[in-house]
Formats: sequence, C-alpha cells, structure tokens
Amino acid sequence: MSRETLLPAMAAHVLENGIAGVSLRPLAKAAGTSDRMLIYHFGNRQGVVDALLEYLAKLYETGLDAALPAEPARDRRETVRRILERTASPALTPFMRLWWEVVAASAAGDETFRESAASTMGLLLGWLEAHMPEGDPDPRGGARLLLTLIEGSQMLGAVGRADIAEAALAAFEG
Repeated sequence: MSRETLLPAMAAHVLENGIAGVSLRPLAKAAGTSDRMLIYHFGNRQGVVDALLEYLAKLYETGLDAALPAEPARDRRETVRRILERTASPALTPFMRLWWEVVAASAAGDETFRESAASTMGLLLGWLEAHMPEGDPDPRGGARLLLTLIEGSQMLGAVGRADIAEAALAAFEG
C-alpha cells in the first residue's frame, strides 16, 4: 500500500463520517490497513490530516472544474454566481459539510485543523486565481475578494441566513 492508495478510502470515510475528533484507527480500518501503517506513510496524525485535506481539496477542485462551463465567466459577478451554484449541488454537499467541520475545529483552536485549513485555503485561492475572468484588472486581488464573498455566502447559507448573502451579492452586482 502507498499513500496514494490509502487516501481515497480515507477520504470516502471522512466525507461520510466527518473528521473532527477522528483517530487513526477508524481511518486505518476504512483504508484496510493498520494505524501503524498510517504512521509509516504519513508520519503522525497531523501528517494524515494534512494529506487527507489536501487530497480532498483537490477532489473538490476537480468537482468544481467538472461542473463549471468550459467558457470563462464574463466578470467577477458571474464567477461568484457559478461557484456558489456549483458548491450548493448535492455532489459537493459532503465537501461543504466537511469544510465547516474543519473551520469549527480551527475556530476552537485545534492546530491540526488550523494548519490544514490554512493550506486548503491557499489551494482554493490558487484555483480561484486561475479561474478569474479573462481581462480581469486585478486577478490576484479579485480572487481574494471573491473568495471572501464565496466563503461568507456559504457560511451564511449554512446557518440559514442565505437571505443576507443574497442581499450582499445583489449589492455587489448592483
């Protein structure tokens, strides 16, 4: 077994059961190996979590890429709308549920998740920069603005206040 063969089974387990408070034993069981082999391949629990969240972030990116139209968005507004529409799809719902679990653990001070979440945000920011509309006057700054709008909108939707996000997006578009 290799890291690459262990990650898909562990990712499926985490998407179904969550990650906060997960220990190595259930992950090892899901991957058909032992917790000792996880330590061998990843070093420690932090290494497992880091590799797993990076792997999941790449799956998430792939899901977004597959769902987005081939032609680039016309502007920032369309970019935000497309991403929010796709991230609300049933195929990406498990990723979003997992993401909020990671954010909550980070907010509670769990350094394992804080480091991994920061790294994941870096990956997603890079993805967003690469998907900014053609001719955007400031793709780097625009990607940061859109990431903030997207994350804020998703969080508001997760707590039942999508109305606030919709009003903010309307003001952004207006």
